[in-house]
Amino acid sequence: MLSMTGYGKGEYAEGGLELTCEIKTVNNRYLDVSIKAPRIFAAYEDVVRNTIRKKMTRGHADVYISLKDKREKESALTTDLALAASYVAAAKALREAFPDLTDDVTLSSVLRYPEVLKQEDSVSLDEEMTHALDVALNTALDNLNEMRLVEGEKLKADMLARVATIEGLVNEVQTRAPLVAAEYREKLTARVKDYLADVKMDEGRLLTEVAVFTDKSNIDEELTRLHSHIEQFRSIAEEGIVGRKLDFLIQEFNREANTTCSKSNDVTITRAGLALKNEIEKIREQVQNIE
Repeated sequence: MLSMTGYGKGEYAEGGLELTCEIKTVNNRYLDVSIKAPRIFAAYEDVVRNTIRKKMTRGHADVYISLKDKREKESALTTDLALAASYVAAAKALREAFPDLTDDVTLSSVLRYPEVLKQEDSVSLDEEMTHALDVALNTALDNLNEMRLVEGEKLKADMLARVATIEGLVNEVQTRAPLVAAEYREKLTARVKDYLADVKMDEGRLLTEVAVFTDKSNIDEELTRLHSHIEQFRSIAEEGIVGRKLDFLIQEFNREANTTCSKSNDVTITRAGLALKNEIEKIREQVQNIE
């Protein structure tokens, strides 16, 4: 079982190339990947996303990539001729406007004007860079999943403990349910005798009323399904990617708990049903963090 929340970091440092990849994840209904990387990796983002998809199925992942390239590289000087021409034209206009000023515009001076001469490194995405990124990214993903697994096991232990509580409440309701009809009959008999003290009670009619009450408040099917859901939950919890399955199953838990409470005509069962719904809601919140 994996949590959708975690952090992983991977590094590569060889031959003057230093690359760091960090991944931070939070819960999300689907897989959503956001990448912040130097522009040189723009064309490689689809490869990064595909690599992440192999090791994640749900969650929002923020990926941060930083690069320091200290390798020896060829440098080149480029001249912005259009900008230089603008400077020269501006100088000519000033010379015409102020003919008494000394004209010291030379080729050397134009080269010193801002942005006319630029030094550019021949930077491009090469095989060593992509290898460095692959190593750092996969290391970060492995570290991320290791952390998510630890967190997932904690969530699993918490949810299974709550499932055990739910099972205890279901057993409590199951023990109590058969007594409700008998107690209703006793109360109804006593009430009829109070109202009709001098009249012979119609036993058949009384039994009919008790039967109708018993049928309306019968929760045997709901209790059977709850026991089944408990077994399924424990079985699914031992699998790997279980978030969607548990999300659906917990909805079924909630449906049976609601029906149990709505059918209940007993304070003890109602109280247990409300406690049951409370535990189910706590599990539902935890399931939202499971991949």
